[in-house]
Amino acid sequence: MYIPTLDDMLAAHVRIKPYIHRTPVLTSSFLNELTGAELFFKCENFQKAGAFKVRGASNAVFGLPDGMLEKGVATHSSGNHALSLSYAAGRRGIPCTVVMPRTAPQAKKDAVIGYGGKIVECEPSTSSREEVFAQVVTETGAEFVHPYNDPRVIAGQGTCARELIEQVENLDAVMAPIGGGGMISGTCLTLSNLAPNVKIYAAEPEQADDAARSFKAGHIIADDAPVTVADGLKVPLKELTWHFVSNYVSDILTTSEQEIIDAMKLIWKRMKIVVEPSSAVPLAAILKNKETFAGKRIGVIITGGNVDLDLLPWLKTEK
Repeated sequence: MYIPTLDDMLAAHVRIKPYIHRTPVLTSSFLNELTGAELFFKCENFQKAGAFKVRGASNAVFGLPDGMLEKGVATHSSGNHALSLSYAAGRRGIPCTVVMPRTAPQAKKDAVIGYGGKIVECEPSTSSREEVFAQVVTETGAEFVHPYNDPRVIAGQGTCARELIEQVENLDAVMAPIGGGGMISGTCLTLSNLAPNVKIYAAEPEQADDAARSFKAGHIIADDAPVTVADGLKVPLKELTWHFVSNYVSDILTTSEQEIIDAMKLIWKRMKIVVEPSSAVPLAAILKNKETFAGKRIGVIITGGNVDLDLLPWLKTEK
């Protein structure tokens, strides 16, 4: 198992620079007062393809040698990695095949197709996803770019935290959502080398809390098909991401479905930006654990903004 290094992250940042945005950091005095902390939101919802995953996908695609381009790339993903890999493959002019759960948000499926990717559907479980994907790779011979358990992807995701600490000085902690752990792993890679005094927290839905349970147990516990409004956080940790989580994360905090929806609505209302449910989990965790973060300067990574506007979660709760 190759563990990416600081040099890998720095090389990734140079490689992907033409294909990504250096996303802004936004603040909200209302949310600062509400939480008792100073919050700095790194807005990857403004990233190319609407999510941080373009960083890792672009690093993997543009790092491929010419001899591997003809057969293209393939992956399995519930959404943001799928559309991000399709985006990067389109920019390099190579084919991209994506295995997606049939229940994935239509907005994300539409984006994959719009970027030129081909979708093969599977059932909404990890086992089905991996079984169908194995068939796709056998048929296409494409290069597998894992959504998170891939050193190239983790090195790319680490560029987000590098920008954040350049944009905001003297952070006490950084928090991001956790599903498979790609963003958190990249954050760990960067901060452990460039800002080792900054604590790293992960936030997770109670209904998909396998990372929190793994963290407490000291080994990976994988759920097959959790159900949560945070559709980007349904996948389990793998060996590479577990390395970073187990060695560098201070704590993993969980939140209820209603807390996630309430936090998402707060961000929409007060910050006037579109974020998806997964992106709201960190704010929900800070609101739930105010005493942990009171008086601190906290970087909060808003991971994406790809939502189906006809299926916003509070529309269901208010009927």
